[in-house]
Amino acid sequence: MTADTGEPREVNYRWAGVDVEAADRAVELIKEKVAATMRPEVIGGIGGFGAMFELDLSRYQNPVLVSGTDGVGTKLKLAQMLDRHDTVGIDLVAMCADDVVTCGAEPLFFQDYIATGGVVPERMAEIVAGVAEGCRQAGCALVGGEIAEHPGVMEPDQYDLAGFCVGVVERDRIIDGSSIVPEDRVVGIASSGLHSNGYSLVRKLLFDSGDFNLDDQTREFAGTIGEELLKPSMIYAPVILELARTCNLKAVAHVTGGGITGNLPRVIPDGLHAEVHLGCWPVKNIFTFLQRVGNIDLFDMLSTFNMGLGMLLVLPPSEVRLALRVLDQNLHHGFEVGEIVEGEGQVRYC
Repeated sequence: MTADTGEPREVNYRWAGVDVEAADRAVELIKEKVAATMRPEVIGGIGGFGAMFELDLSRYQNPVLVSGTDGVGTKLKLAQMLDRHDTVGIDLVAMCADDVVTCGAEPLFFQDYIATGGVVPERMAEIVAGVAEGCRQAGCALVGGEIAEHPGVMEPDQYDLAGFCVGVVERDRIIDGSSIVPEDRVVGIASSGLHSNGYSLVRKLLFDSGDFNLDDQTREFAGTIGEELLKPSMIYAPVILELARTCNLKAVAHVTGGGITGNLPRVIPDGLHAEVHLGCWPVKNIFTFLQRVGNIDLFDMLSTFNMGLGMLLVLPPSEVRLALRVLDQNLHHGFEVGEIVEGEGQVRYC
Protein backbone atom coordinates (compact mmCIF):
# COMPACT_ATOMS: atom_id res chain seq x y z
CA MET A 1 0.00 0.00 0.00
CA THR A 2 1.10 3.57 -0.63
CA ALA A 3 1.50 5.69 2.47
CA ASP A 4 -1.00 8.50 2.88
CA THR A 5 1.11 11.67 2.89
CA GLY A 6 -1.86 13.86 3.48
CA GLU A 7 -1.13 15.80 0.28
CA PRO A 8 -4.18 16.45 -1.90
CA ARG A 9 -4.17 14.48 -5.13
CA GLU A 10 -5.68 15.84 -8.35
CA VAL A 11 -7.81 13.07 -9.78
CA ASN A 12 -9.03 13.77 -13.30
CA TYR A 13 -9.07 12.28 -16.81
CA ARG A 14 -5.42 13.22 -17.41
CA TRP A 15 -4.44 11.34 -14.23
CA ALA A 16 -6.13 8.27 -15.75
CA GLY A 17 -4.06 8.64 -18.92
CA VAL A 18 -6.49 10.47 -21.21
CA ASP A 19 -5.30 13.84 -22.51
CA VAL A 20 -8.40 15.66 -23.69
CA GLU A 21 -6.41 18.79 -24.53
CA ALA A 22 -4.12 16.79 -26.83
CA ALA A 23 -7.15 15.39 -28.64
CA ASP A 24 -8.53 18.92 -29.06
CA ARG A 25 -5.19 20.07 -30.50
CA ALA A 26 -5.25 17.15 -32.94
CA VAL A 27 -8.70 18.20 -34.16
CA GLU A 28 -7.48 21.75 -34.71
CA LEU A 29 -4.55 20.47 -36.77
CA ILE A 30 -6.76 18.45 -39.12
CA LYS A 31 -9.59 20.93 -39.74
CA GLU A 32 -8.05 22.44 -42.87
CA LYS A 33 -7.31 19.05 -44.45
CA VAL A 34 -10.81 17.82 -43.73
CA ALA A 35 -12.43 20.98 -45.10
CA ALA A 36 -10.62 20.48 -48.40
CA THR A 37 -12.59 17.24 -49.00
CA MET A 38 -16.06 18.77 -48.65
CA ARG A 39 -18.75 18.27 -51.28
CA PRO A 40 -21.74 20.59 -51.83
CA GLU A 41 -24.08 18.03 -50.27
CA VAL A 42 -22.38 18.22 -46.86
CA ILE A 43 -24.34 20.22 -44.27
CA GLY A 44 -22.32 21.84 -41.48
CA GLY A 45 -18.72 21.09 -40.55
CA ILE A 46 -16.84 18.74 -38.25
CA GLY A 47 -17.45 18.78 -34.52
CA GLY A 48 -21.11 17.79 -34.30
CA PHE A 49 -22.46 14.55 -32.88
CA GLY A 50 -23.55 13.41 -36.33
CA ALA A 51 -22.54 14.26 -39.90
CA MET A 52 -25.24 15.42 -42.31
CA PHE A 53 -25.27 14.83 -46.05
CA GLU A 54 -28.16 16.00 -48.26
CA LEU A 55 -28.71 13.61 -51.15
CA ASP A 56 -29.81 15.60 -54.21
CA LEU A 57 -32.79 13.48 -55.23
CA SER A 58 -33.25 15.46 -58.44
CA ARG A 59 -30.15 13.67 -59.78
CA TYR A 60 -31.58 10.17 -59.29
CA GLN A 61 -34.60 8.15 -60.32
CA ASN A 62 -34.23 5.28 -57.86
CA PRO A 63 -31.10 5.75 -55.74
CA VAL A 64 -29.63 2.87 -53.72
CA LEU A 65 -27.20 3.60 -50.89
CA VAL A 66 -24.16 1.31 -50.61
CA SER A 67 -21.95 1.11 -47.51
CA GLY A 68 -18.57 -0.40 -46.79
CA THR A 69 -16.29 -0.63 -43.78
CA ASP A 70 -12.73 -1.90 -43.33
CA GLY A 71 -9.35 -1.26 -41.76
CA VAL A 72 -5.71 -1.28 -42.80
CA GLY A 73 -4.67 -4.41 -40.92
CA THR A 74 -1.17 -5.21 -39.75
CA LYS A 75 0.41 -2.84 -42.27
CA LEU A 76 -0.04 -0.35 -39.42
CA LYS A 77 2.63 -2.19 -37.45
CA LEU A 78 5.20 -1.31 -40.10
CA ALA A 79 4.07 2.33 -40.16
CA GLN A 80 4.53 2.47 -36.40
CA MET A 81 7.94 0.79 -36.57
CA LEU A 82 9.07 3.36 -39.18
CA ASP A 83 7.29 6.24 -37.40
CA ARG A 84 5.75 7.20 -40.72
CA HIS A 85 2.01 7.79 -40.67
CA ASP A 86 1.17 9.90 -43.73
CA THR A 87 0.05 7.14 -46.12
CA VAL A 88 -1.95 4.62 -44.06
CA GLY A 89 -4.98 6.93 -44.25
CA ILE A 90 -4.92 6.56 -48.04
CA ASP A 91 -4.92 2.79 -47.55
CA LEU A 92 -7.93 3.11 -45.26
CA VAL A 93 -10.00 5.01 -47.81
CA ALA A 94 -8.95 2.66 -50.61
CA MET A 95 -10.10 -0.42 -48.72
CA CYS A 96 -13.57 1.08 -48.18
CA ALA A 97 -14.27 3.28 -51.22
CA ASP A 98 -13.01 0.69 -53.68
CA ASP A 99 -15.30 -1.93 -52.15
CA VAL A 100 -18.28 0.41 -52.52
CA VAL A 101 -17.52 1.25 -56.16
CA THR A 102 -17.48 -2.40 -57.26
CA CYS A 103 -21.27 -2.31 -57.64
CA GLY A 104 -21.12 0.98 -59.53
CA ALA A 105 -21.76 3.25 -56.55
CA GLU A 106 -20.17 6.71 -56.36
CA PRO A 107 -18.49 7.16 -52.96
CA LEU A 108 -20.19 10.12 -51.26
CA PHE A 109 -18.80 10.43 -47.75
CA PHE A 110 -16.36 8.79 -45.38
CA GLN A 111 -15.75 8.58 -41.64
CA ASP A 112 -12.71 7.32 -39.78
CA TYR A 113 -12.08 5.92 -36.31
CA ILE A 114 -8.64 6.05 -34.69
CA ALA A 115 -7.98 4.15 -31.45
CA THR A 116 -4.65 4.90 -29.78
CA GLY A 117 -2.82 4.35 -26.53
CA GLY A 118 -1.84 8.00 -26.39
CA VAL A 119 -2.80 11.02 -28.47
CA VAL A 120 0.17 12.75 -30.11
CA PRO A 121 -1.51 15.60 -32.01
CA GLU A 122 1.07 15.75 -34.79
CA ARG A 123 0.84 12.00 -35.40
CA MET A 124 -2.95 12.11 -35.48
CA ALA A 125 -2.74 15.00 -37.93
CA GLU A 126 -0.46 12.95 -40.21
CA ILE A 127 -2.87 10.03 -40.18
CA VAL A 128 -5.94 12.15 -40.90
CA ALA A 129 -4.09 14.07 -43.61
CA GLY A 130 -3.65 10.72 -45.34
CA VAL A 131 -7.35 9.96 -44.91
CA ALA A 132 -8.20 13.36 -46.40
CA GLU A 133 -5.88 12.73 -49.36
CA GLY A 134 -7.53 9.35 -49.91
CA CYS A 135 -10.96 11.00 -49.85
CA ARG A 136 -9.74 13.60 -52.35
CA GLN A 137 -8.57 10.83 -54.69
CA ALA A 138 -11.82 8.89 -54.27
CA GLY A 139 -14.01 11.97 -54.69
CA CYS A 140 -15.81 11.59 -51.35
CA ALA A 141 -16.13 13.96 -48.39
CA LEU A 142 -14.48 13.28 -45.04
CA VAL A 143 -17.49 14.25 -42.92
CA GLY A 144 -16.27 13.23 -39.48
CA GLY A 145 -14.50 10.71 -37.32
CA GLU A 146 -13.35 9.80 -33.85
CA ILE A 147 -10.03 9.80 -32.00
CA ALA A 148 -10.32 7.48 -29.01
CA GLU A 149 -7.55 7.31 -26.40
CA HIS A 150 -7.22 3.89 -24.74
CA PRO A 151 -4.50 4.07 -22.04
CA GLY A 152 -3.82 0.75 -20.37
CA VAL A 153 -5.36 -1.11 -23.29
CA MET A 154 -2.93 -0.04 -26.02
CA GLU A 155 0.70 1.05 -25.73
CA PRO A 156 1.20 4.85 -26.02
CA ASP A 157 2.62 4.66 -29.56
CA GLN A 158 0.11 2.11 -30.85
CA TYR A 159 -2.96 2.92 -32.89
CA ASP A 160 -5.53 1.19 -35.06
CA LEU A 161 -7.71 2.55 -37.85
CA ALA A 162 -11.18 1.76 -39.14
CA GLY A 163 -13.18 3.47 -41.87
CA PHE A 164 -16.74 3.66 -43.12
CA CYS A 165 -17.86 4.79 -46.57
CA VAL A 166 -21.29 5.40 -48.10
CA GLY A 167 -22.00 5.63 -51.84
CA VAL A 168 -24.99 5.79 -54.15
CA VAL A 169 -25.96 4.10 -57.41
CA GLU A 170 -29.10 4.07 -59.54
CA ARG A 171 -30.89 0.78 -59.01
CA ASP A 172 -30.93 -0.03 -62.72
CA ARG A 173 -27.19 0.74 -62.96
CA ILE A 174 -26.05 -1.66 -60.23
CA ILE A 175 -23.11 -3.80 -61.36
CA ASP A 176 -23.67 -7.28 -59.91
CA GLY A 177 -22.27 -9.82 -62.38
CA SER A 178 -25.69 -11.26 -63.24
CA SER A 179 -25.27 -10.60 -66.98
CA ILE A 180 -21.94 -12.41 -67.31
CA VAL A 181 -21.86 -15.07 -70.02
CA PRO A 182 -19.19 -17.43 -71.39
CA GLU A 183 -16.55 -15.72 -73.55
CA ASP A 184 -16.74 -12.46 -71.58
CA ARG A 185 -13.25 -11.13 -70.88
CA VAL A 186 -11.40 -10.35 -67.66
CA VAL A 187 -9.37 -7.13 -67.55
CA GLY A 188 -7.02 -6.35 -64.69
CA ILE A 189 -5.94 -2.91 -63.47
CA ALA A 190 -2.40 -2.59 -62.15
CA SER A 191 -1.84 -2.22 -58.41
CA SER A 192 0.79 -0.02 -56.75
CA GLY A 193 2.15 -2.97 -54.79
CA LEU A 194 0.87 -5.01 -51.86
CA HIS A 195 -1.86 -2.47 -51.05
CA SER A 196 -3.10 -3.51 -47.56
CA ASN A 197 -3.19 -7.29 -47.65
CA GLY A 198 -0.88 -10.13 -46.71
CA TYR A 199 1.16 -8.15 -44.20
CA SER A 200 0.96 -10.74 -41.42
CA LEU A 201 2.74 -13.16 -43.75
CA VAL A 202 5.17 -10.45 -44.90
CA ARG A 203 6.15 -9.48 -41.36
CA LYS A 204 6.63 -13.08 -40.26
CA LEU A 205 8.62 -13.93 -43.38
CA LEU A 206 10.92 -10.90 -43.48
CA PHE A 207 11.24 -9.58 -39.94
CA ASP A 208 10.24 -12.18 -37.36
CA SER A 209 12.94 -14.42 -38.82
CA GLY A 210 15.50 -11.68 -38.23
CA ASP A 211 16.85 -11.93 -41.80
CA PHE A 212 15.73 -8.45 -42.89
CA ASN A 213 15.27 -4.95 -41.50
CA LEU A 214 12.97 -2.20 -42.70
CA ASP A 215 15.91 -0.01 -43.70
CA ASP A 216 17.59 -2.75 -45.79
CA GLN A 217 18.06 -2.17 -49.51
CA THR A 218 17.96 -4.91 -52.13
CA ARG A 219 18.47 -4.97 -55.86
CA GLU A 220 14.72 -5.31 -56.42
CA PHE A 221 13.73 -1.88 -55.06
CA ALA A 222 14.83 1.70 -55.64
CA GLY A 223 14.38 2.50 -51.94
CA THR A 224 14.38 0.50 -48.72
CA ILE A 225 12.23 -2.51 -47.98
CA GLY A 226 10.24 -0.40 -45.54
CA GLU A 227 9.52 2.24 -48.18
CA GLU A 228 8.37 -0.43 -50.62
CA LEU A 229 6.05 -2.02 -48.07
CA LEU A 230 4.49 1.31 -47.11
CA LYS A 231 3.52 2.31 -50.65
CA PRO A 232 -0.11 3.43 -50.40
CA SER A 233 -2.92 1.51 -52.06
CA MET A 234 -4.18 2.62 -55.44
CA ILE A 235 -7.64 4.21 -55.35
CA TYR A 236 -9.71 3.13 -58.35
CA ALA A 237 -13.14 4.64 -57.63
CA PRO A 238 -13.04 7.51 -60.18
CA VAL A 239 -11.84 5.36 -63.08
CA ILE A 240 -14.34 2.59 -62.28
CA LEU A 241 -17.14 5.16 -62.40
CA GLU A 242 -15.80 6.41 -65.74
CA LEU A 243 -15.71 2.84 -67.06
CA ALA A 244 -19.27 2.26 -65.85
CA ARG A 245 -20.40 5.33 -67.83
CA THR A 246 -18.61 4.38 -71.05
CA CYS A 247 -18.47 0.57 -71.14
CA ASN A 248 -20.76 -2.39 -70.61
CA LEU A 249 -19.13 -3.22 -67.30
CA LYS A 250 -20.62 -6.49 -66.05
CA ALA A 251 -18.66 -7.07 -62.84
CA VAL A 252 -15.89 -5.54 -60.75
CA ALA A 253 -13.81 -7.41 -58.17
CA HIS A 254 -11.61 -5.56 -55.65
CA VAL A 255 -8.55 -7.78 -55.13
CA THR A 256 -7.96 -7.65 -51.37
CA GLY A 257 -7.49 -10.42 -48.81
CA GLY A 258 -7.61 -13.78 -50.59
CA GLY A 259 -5.91 -12.45 -53.69
CA ILE A 260 -7.15 -13.11 -57.21
CA THR A 261 -8.18 -16.65 -56.27
CA GLY A 262 -10.49 -15.54 -53.48
CA ASN A 263 -12.01 -12.38 -54.91
CA LEU A 264 -12.77 -12.93 -58.59
CA PRO A 265 -15.25 -15.79 -57.92
CA ARG A 266 -17.29 -13.45 -55.67
CA VAL A 267 -18.67 -11.63 -58.74
CA ILE A 268 -19.13 -14.59 -61.12
CA PRO A 269 -22.55 -16.35 -61.30
CA ASP A 270 -23.01 -20.03 -60.53
CA GLY A 271 -22.17 -22.32 -63.40
CA LEU A 272 -19.31 -20.14 -64.67
CA HIS A 273 -15.69 -19.63 -63.75
CA ALA A 274 -12.75 -17.55 -64.88
CA GLU A 275 -9.65 -18.71 -66.70
CA VAL A 276 -6.78 -16.38 -65.85
CA HIS A 277 -3.79 -16.45 -68.16
CA LEU A 278 -0.57 -16.17 -66.18
CA GLY A 279 2.07 -14.05 -67.87
CA CYS A 280 -0.42 -11.55 -69.36
CA TRP A 281 0.54 -8.78 -66.95
CA PRO A 282 3.80 -7.63 -65.31
CA VAL A 283 4.23 -8.92 -61.76
CA LYS A 284 5.85 -6.28 -59.58
CA ASN A 285 9.19 -6.88 -57.90
CA ILE A 286 7.71 -6.98 -54.40
CA PHE A 287 5.83 -10.16 -55.25
CA THR A 288 8.73 -11.96 -56.92
CA PHE A 289 10.96 -10.89 -54.00
CA LEU A 290 8.58 -12.35 -51.40
CA GLN A 291 8.08 -15.52 -53.40
CA ARG A 292 11.85 -16.03 -53.72
CA VAL A 293 12.68 -15.25 -50.09
CA GLY A 294 9.92 -17.46 -48.71
CA ASN A 295 10.02 -20.13 -51.42
CA ILE A 296 6.25 -19.66 -51.60
CA ASP A 297 4.21 -21.74 -54.02
CA LEU A 298 2.75 -19.66 -56.88
CA PHE A 299 -0.81 -20.69 -56.07
CA ASP A 300 -0.33 -19.62 -52.45
CA MET A 301 0.87 -16.26 -53.75
CA LEU A 302 -2.21 -15.93 -55.96
CA SER A 303 -4.53 -16.70 -53.05
CA THR A 304 -2.82 -14.25 -50.67
CA PHE A 305 -1.66 -11.20 -52.66
CA ASN A 306 -3.05 -9.13 -55.54
CA MET A 307 0.05 -10.07 -57.61
CA GLY A 308 0.01 -6.72 -59.39
CA LEU A 309 -3.72 -6.47 -60.18
CA GLY A 310 -5.74 -4.38 -57.73
CA MET A 311 -9.06 -4.54 -59.61
CA LEU A 312 -10.53 -7.09 -62.01
CA LEU A 313 -13.25 -6.23 -64.52
CA VAL A 314 -15.56 -8.49 -66.53
CA LEU A 315 -16.91 -7.15 -69.82
CA PRO A 316 -17.78 -8.34 -73.35
CA PRO A 317 -14.93 -9.00 -75.81
CA SER A 318 -16.07 -6.06 -77.94
CA GLU A 319 -15.57 -3.66 -74.99
CA VAL A 320 -12.01 -4.60 -74.04
CA ARG A 321 -10.26 -2.14 -76.34
CA LEU A 322 -12.45 0.73 -75.14
CA ALA A 323 -11.90 -0.19 -71.49
CA LEU A 324 -8.12 -0.28 -71.95
CA ARG A 325 -8.25 3.12 -73.66
CA VAL A 326 -10.28 4.64 -70.80
CA LEU A 327 -7.82 3.22 -68.28
CA ASP A 328 -4.88 4.63 -70.21
CA GLN A 329 -6.51 8.06 -70.46
CA ASN A 330 -6.94 8.02 -66.68
CA LEU A 331 -3.30 7.05 -66.08
CA HIS A 332 -4.02 3.44 -65.12
CA HIS A 333 -2.39 0.40 -66.70
CA GLY A 334 -4.85 -2.26 -67.83
CA PHE A 335 -4.33 -5.77 -69.18
CA GLU A 336 -6.60 -8.41 -70.70
CA VAL A 337 -5.86 -11.32 -68.37
CA GLY A 338 -8.54 -13.95 -68.88
CA GLU A 339 -12.01 -15.02 -69.94
CA ILE A 340 -15.21 -16.52 -68.56
CA VAL A 341 -16.04 -20.16 -69.32
CA GLU A 342 -18.57 -22.70 -68.15
CA GLY A 343 -17.58 -24.28 -64.86
CA GLU A 344 -18.04 -24.26 -61.10
CA GLY A 345 -17.29 -20.70 -59.99
CA GLN A 346 -13.58 -20.90 -59.24
CA VAL A 347 -10.48 -19.44 -60.88
CA ARG A 348 -8.46 -21.67 -63.16
CA TYR A 349 -4.92 -20.53 -64.01
CA CYS A 350 -3.40 -21.41 -67.34
